[in-house]
Amino acid sequence: MTKHEFEVEMTCEGCSGAVTRILNKLGVETFEIDLPKKLVWIESDKDVKFLEEALKKSGKEVKYVGPK
Repeated sequence: MTKHEFEVEMTCEGCSGAVTRILNKLGVETFEIDLPKKLVWIESDKDVKFLEEALKKSGKEVKYVGPK
């Protein structure tokens, strides 16, 4: 499984909560959210584009940084 790093424009607990709900619905194996640094790490075998599009459903700007 690969650990992917994304920058997500999160500004509050509500933002990180929205990201958490999306990732829980996807059934992602493991993920971490660092709100102050605006980073999300996702450990998954799912396609990067699929994960990126899912994160964009939070309404936030998303940028794929790369494998961690």
